Amino acid sequence: MGKPKAPKSPDPKETAAAQTGTNVTTALANAQLGNVNQYGPDGSVTYSTNGGRNFTDPTTGATYFIPQYEQRTTLSPQQQSIKSQTDAAELNLGSLANQQSGFLKDYLSKPVNLDTSATEARTMELANQRLAPLVAQRDEDLRARLANQGIKAGSDAYGKELSTFNQGTNDAYNQLILNGHQQAVQDILTQRNQPLNEISALLSGSQVGMPQFGAGTNQPSLPTVDYSGLVEQNYQNQLGAYNTQMQQSNGILGGLFGLGGKVIGLSDKRAKKEIEPVGEMAGHKLYSFKYKKGKGDGKRHVGVMAQEVEKKRPDAVSERKDGLKQVDYGKLFKAGAK
Repeated sequence: MGKPKAPKSPDPKETAAAQTGTNVTTALANAQLGNVNQYGPDGSVTYSTNGGRNFTDPTTGATYFIPQYEQRTTLSPQQQSIKSQTDAAELNLGSLANQQSGFLKDYLSKPVNLDTSATEARTMELANQRLAPLVAQRDEDLRARLANQGIKAGSDAYGKELSTFNQGTNDAYNQLILNGHQQAVQDILTQRNQPLNEISALLSGSQVGMPQFGAGTNQPSLPTVDYSGLVEQNYQNQLGAYNTQMQQSNGILGGLFGLGGKVIGLSDKRAKKEIEPVGEMAGHKLYSFKYKKGKGDGKRHVGVMAQEVEKKRPDAVSERKDGLKQVDYGKLFKAGAK
């Protein structure tokens, strides 16, 4: 088991380029899916490409061709006939409005004459013809009623009654004149605006109804792939695996050099029991084992077998006074590590 290497971090420029390419291709796919041709009894709406232009990514210099779409609306023969006749009618109305509007410059330059004195005079003339006899009769009736009530002419009560009657008569005449003035002004403005209203009506014409195709079509879309997120997640996964390997490696090293703090440890196969292979490090097999009674602490350790190591690295193996072999782990793995 060699020393693990940390994964290479993703290149931001390469990641951005891949993300841009994904976005462009996704947008083009969405355009293809979204431009759905529609056909109905009143006509059709169809889509097609009409050239396009190149788009260059300013970050990477990559160039993409972006097609230009066009939409074409075609009316049914019946609807086209209606539209043609409507267009002709609108053209006639517009021409007529243009002819009639020729006089507007001179017409609108003249101020509006709101003099209603003639109307007011005619109103008073009619009022005198209709109201004067009625007012005279009511005046006579009032004087007779006051005499019957014993109110003498020239008294304060008599004068008060006549004053109230005359005030009411004046108010009636004033209201009649005011109403006549307002009506006259309204008539003048109506006459003034009539040509304008006629020309406005001619200009408005009529509108043709565009074909209806019922409910909106189902236009599926493709979500944009988060390529940057995928790259980052892949890097984090690799980094996590690397950290796990480092922890395992550190654990093995801890077991190797945990022999009572010694770098040189008893590694003779004859001194070990319950031997189990657990892996490899720097080209040397590793085993989990316990020392036989009287040779160690009775705990399980990880290490190499001296008899195997001396075949490859005899310089890292020595013999103790009791004839058992021991391994210099510092020399073995320092020289053998890559």
